[in-house]
Amino acid sequence: MASISKHGKQWRAQIARRGIRKSKVFPTRQAAKDWAAREEYKISNGEKVAASMRLSEVLDRYAREVSPSKRGHRWEILRLERMQREIGHHRLGDFTAKDVAAWRDARLQEVAPGSVRREMGLLGAVMRQAVEEWGLMQSSPTKGVRKPAEPPPRDRLPTDDEIERLAYVAGDDLTTSTGRVFHAFRFACETAMRAGEIVGLTWGNVDLDRRVAHLPKTKNGHSRDVPMTAEAVRLLRELPYADPVFGLNTAQMDALFRSIRAKAEIEGLRFHDSRAYALTNLSRKVDVLTLAKISGHRDLRILSNTYYRESAEDIAKRLD
Repeated sequence: MASISKHGKQWRAQIARRGIRKSKVFPTRQAAKDWAAREEYKISNGEKVAASMRLSEVLDRYAREVSPSKRGHRWEILRLERMQREIGHHRLGDFTAKDVAAWRDARLQEVAPGSVRREMGLLGAVMRQAVEEWGLMQSSPTKGVRKPAEPPPRDRLPTDDEIERLAYVAGDDLTTSTGRVFHAFRFACETAMRAGEIVGLTWGNVDLDRRVAHLPKTKNGHSRDVPMTAEAVRLLRELPYADPVFGLNTAQMDALFRSIRAKAEIEGLRFHDSRAYALTNLSRKVDVLTLAKISGHRDLRILSNTYYRESAEDIAKRLD
């Protein structure tokens, strides 16, 4: 039974049912009684109430309560909004593995398998939250639904000729955003830093004498100290003062790099390919554990399988 008691000039409602305790203050006794009745009904009939919810409500709640705490929250929220339009009409109690598979197959007609894998991972995280944290479901409908095959690792590196063409198009005036975008690309080719890490880099986290750039928060949620080559330090010293260091935001970086790439008539190159370029070069100088410390990879298999590109012949020469 609910307990309604006087609380100063207001009324406090307290409920305790099935191990769940709640309390709230209201201006009138009737408002307190109404709230207590609703909450007791929800607790007693929680599964029925949840089953009638639209999936869009669950996706929206995840976007509001969980996604903002993640570094990639902008990407997540955009995908969650898309999911609300595509599958949000389902009632939670009727949403099954069959519906997840149908959505997967529809998405495969529109985007690459790698994108569908990431979106299925996000939907799985939402469903786990609904099961384990919110108690809205008994089990996740994403369990057991096959994800598309993992695409082969990207194997695209910028060539010397392409770097020269980008340099020509961008120009060497670092007071322009275009010039600084290419400068950032060259910096990434030296440090293996991601585009988001570069645009967020501030002078307070750069020590040119020690040749270290500190990243307080990275994609995987951990901080990282990035050792810089002499060339990376030289590139930073050339920049006109701005804070953040490159005076760019993510949207500018993306749009301007696409622009200079198109003008240089280069196909298929992405800014992120600079990271693979740097790690491939660094792998010739350091062991895989050191490389992981530089790059922030927590899975050494990714590094050893993707960036250590030595042939058997190259390795054989080092055995004697």
